[in-house]
Amino acid sequence: MARRTGGVLPEGLAEAIRGTADDIAAVLRTPAPDAGRLPVPRSAWTVGEAAAHLAQANALMADLAAGRERPYGDGTPGSLAEANARALAGFAERTPGPLAEMITARAAAFLADVEGRDPAERLATPLGRMSPAVLGSYLLTHMLGHGYDLALALDRPHMLDARRVGLTLPFLIEAMPRVTDPAAVAGLTASFAVRLRCGGPGFGVTLADGAVRADHRPPARPDCTILTEPVAFLLLALGRVDPWPVIARGKALGWGRKPWLAPRFPRLFHAP
Repeated sequence: MARRTGGVLPEGLAEAIRGTADDIAAVLRTPAPDAGRLPVPRSAWTVGEAAAHLAQANALMADLAAGRERPYGDGTPGSLAEANARALAGFAERTPGPLAEMITARAAAFLADVEGRDPAERLATPLGRMSPAVLGSYLLTHMLGHGYDLALALDRPHMLDARRVGLTLPFLIEAMPRVTDPAAVAGLTASFAVRLRCGGPGFGVTLADGAVRADHRPPARPDCTILTEPVAFLLLALGRVDPWPVIARGKALGWGRKPWLAPRFPRLFHAP
């Protein structure tokens, strides 16, 4: 887990949030005419709708960081999708340039507001109460997922890298038990150790009788160990790519007593 260096957020997280927002804005500032109407791959949204959602979500996160509770669904994928649809319906802006400015301004507002929080405080979020540091990891994860979508739609380089992916783990680990697919884990008893390549962090997930526990430390004797390239890991975790092509390209490997569980692992969860 990232070291804390005196502020509320772990080392490097504020820089990653600011840099990711800037990178997304750069993607949005130089599109072709009518780019806002382009479809986003693997999504029902257009570029304009995805960018509008990001601007709204960054504003939501800034409000939460300031201690203002804002109900936004009940944490289930269906309720979050409904809340997104309602929010978009009440927000008319779809032009990439102005949305780019909103995304960066609201990320900056989050960073200003979060530093006034108690690091031990538990703030209300759409996926339950979280510490300010985990909320920052949540914001980064959300921006990276939709930023990747926008870059793909506009044929621009994406903004994911190993350092930024590592900073998403505090949120992903905390969120995993909340976004489990009940049908996928029913009857499954297994333990996983997940490690990121090139000396990246790792974590553990244990399933038993439909209950899921995620931990920052991998289990000592997992049933399945998964070693994955960091960017591929996040894209799998967020449902942006399918497991088998990633495995075929050698970007994810699984071994242990139950290696066949490796391709199944990403499908145990619904991306938030």
